[in-house]
This record gives sequence, C-alpha cells and structure tokens, in this order.
Amino acid sequence: MTIARVEALSFAYPDGSPALRDVSFELRDGEVVALLGPSGSGKSTLLRALAGLVPHFHGGRFSGRVQVDGNDTRAVRPAVLAGTVASVFQDPEDQVVMTVVGNEVAFGLENLGAQPATIWPRVEKALGAVGASHLRGRRTVELSGGELQRVCLAAALALEPRLLLLDEPTSQLDPAGADAFLGSVAAAGCAVVLSEQRVERALDAADRVLYLEEGRLLFDGPVAAAREWLAAHRPRYAGRESFAAPETPPGEALVEIEAARFAYGDGPIVLDAASLCVHRGEIVTLEGPNGSGKSTLAKLAAGLLVPGAGTVRRSGRATYLSQDPGRYLVRETAIQEVALAVGGDGRRAQAALERFGLGFAASRHPRDLSSGERERLGLAAVAVSDPDLLVLDEPTRGVDPDRRADLAAWMLAEAASGRAILVATHDSGLPADRRVRVGTAREEPVAV
Repeated sequence: MTIARVEALSFAYPDGSPALRDVSFELRDGEVVALLGPSGSGKSTLLRALAGLVPHFHGGRFSGRVQVDGNDTRAVRPAVLAGTVASVFQDPEDQVVMTVVGNEVAFGLENLGAQPATIWPRVEKALGAVGASHLRGRRTVELSGGELQRVCLAAALALEPRLLLLDEPTSQLDPAGADAFLGSVAAAGCAVVLSEQRVERALDAADRVLYLEEGRLLFDGPVAAAREWLAAHRPRYAGRESFAAPETPPGEALVEIEAARFAYGDGPIVLDAASLCVHRGEIVTLEGPNGSGKSTLAKLAAGLLVPGAGTVRRSGRATYLSQDPGRYLVRETAIQEVALAVGGDGRRAQAALERFGLGFAASRHPRDLSSGERERLGLAAVAVSDPDLLVLDEPTRGVDPDRRADLAAWMLAEAASGRAILVATHDSGLPADRRVRVGTAREEPVAV
C-alpha cells in the first residue's frame, strides 16, 4: 500500500535558490529507503516536504503535489500528519524541548493524546530500542551529542508512525549504536526515508535508494542496482575510503594534559585521570562510544574547559570546531562569519570559503545553508586564523563522501605545514598518526 506520493515536486526558498526540481516517486508501507546525495542537494528539503513543513513552515515557491496517507500536504497543516509521520532532524540539539530524557520521549505521545497507561511502556520500549534506557532520568543538557541524538530517535519511534523521516540520524552515534538503531528501524515495520552520509551503513539497511543531486532525482531503484550505479557514476559513494597517515615527523608538544578529572556541575564524572599529548605536525583522533568524554577532552585541549584536577599545559593558539557549529553562527553572511576571526579581512575570509567549497555562499545567510555546508563554514571560520592547534569535534557530521575526501586532504596538508590537529570522531577512516580510545589506556597503532 502506498503511504506517500510525490508528483513533479519543485521548491525554491524565498531567496530564490532552487532546492528541488521536478521530483516524483512513491513510498510503500514498510519499505526502507536510503536518500543519498551531496550536501545541499535537497535531501533535507524533500524530507520536510514529506512532513508538510514545506511549504507551511518553510516559505517559498512550491509546485507539484505531495500526498501522505491520502492527505495533500498543501491542504493540511503538519499537525494533522503528526503521529502518521515522525521526523528526526539534522540537529537534535534544536529538537529537544524537555529537560529530562524520559519526559522528552513522552512529550510527543502526550501531545497526540495517547492513553496515559500506554505512554511510559512505549517510552521504555523506544529508549531500549536505541540503547538509551540508562539515560531516562538524565537531564538533556548534560548529554553528549550522540546521546542526545539517540533520545530524539527514541522520541520518534515511540510515536509508532507509519512514515519515519530520518535526517542524518546516525551522524553522532558510535558504530555499535548506529548499527543497533538501524536494526530497530528495520524492525519497526513502518516506511522509512533515511538521509545518510554513512553510505555503506545506509545501503545495508535499505531496500531501495533515491539519489538526489542539485535538486534532481538521478536514481530510484533497489539497493543492488544502486550499488552498480554508484560504482559507475559516483564511486566515492560506492565504498568507504580510508586515508594514509601523515608522514611529517612530530615536533614540539602544543598541548599536554596530565591526570585530568572533569564533571559538569554536580553531574557524573566525565573524565577521570585522563592524559593526552599532541605535537606540532601530527593528527590525533579521539575515538570511543557516545558519552565516553571525547568532546570534553577536546574542550580541555582547546582551553574551553578547566579540569577539576590534573594539569593542562598549552603552547601557541588553539581554535575549536564544535559538534554543531550552526548553533554558534552570529553574523548575517558567510563571509562575515569567517572574517570575524581575522579582524574583518574579507580577502582571507573569501580564500577560506573557497578552500572549503563555499565560495558561492559568501553573501548567503549561514542559516540558509545545509547542515553539511554549515559544517564546512565552521571549518573555514576556525581555520582562517592559522592557529597552531586545530581541535575538531565530529567534523565529518553531515559531510558527503566527496567533501570528506577533501577534508582528509586538507588535514594532511595542515599537518605537513606544522599545524597540530586533534579530532574527536566516530569516523575511523580519517587520517591519523595516533588513534586514542577515550575511556581506556590504549592507543591503537596506525597503518600507513
């Protein structure tokens, strides 16, 4: 049975930029569809159209037709589709409304008028499905990015929708958590549209693939045919690419952390007796499960946090890219945002934008960019000032395979120039001299 039908859908945002061009397809009950394509290709806009947020919430020029469960989305408000459709957006930080995890997952059920006796059993089931039962009583502001993402996923699953729309739902999850979640999605029995840049994981979970580029649907077919098409036409989407480690000998220590201990307020201990040293000219990755303290250790290295015990010694300047740089953008245009770090030097800012493939966006408002484009804008903003130490927290979040390869090449070039790079990441394919498992005393050797 068809749950959704998209007919000749075109959409342009108020600034005139076309996001979708003549897109048509149908979704059937129970099928899992991987939605692939470069950053800025229209994937998020298509998901918003299926949820009814386009055109009602996001204004612009809309043509064509979208039907969900027999409802024309132009004629009904998104609230009418709530329960039938559930969404998880790219930025879970902006989706949470309650202060306690259990209440957050229950919130949607209460809004839909679910029977009171069924609410908490459904909350427990959904938290268990994403491996987050232990978070039920935690405050949402204390969670890591990956933990918060699991909570948003649980809130969507608790609604037991017929159509589940997931926009980069595993971008901050550790590999085990991502696999467990996608397994629970497959078992949910509803139709799923999964926009994902972890391509191999998406292909393994899906029955069918839609590939968007510049707003046009270039491919629609089963996974086996999609693998062949990607191998022939978009090879970086066909297989996970790993990168060789740098070859530049490391120099002086730029940051030394010894026996650091840290807790947020009266919350649990996040780091205990953590030690780390990063030298000029090397790339070090921090790896480990969600909630292990990767971001906290990265912030200690950058000087954004002070340990409750232990020492941090730093030499030179450090800049820090947060997990969600979109939350910290403060200027009206992309070029102004990047120029902020270099005293308004527009020439240096433009060069940085060009380096990260954003020259076209110089006059665009940062909020009008896709999540992947905002990630690259954040990179440009922290790199433009030529710091000694670059601290990057999940820099491949929302980044397509081509841009991931560009990022890896840039990291290698920066290390070769004598800069140090510290990366908190779940992406084990990024280049590194050393891979440090947070929460253990082990450093893993890096194959060159």
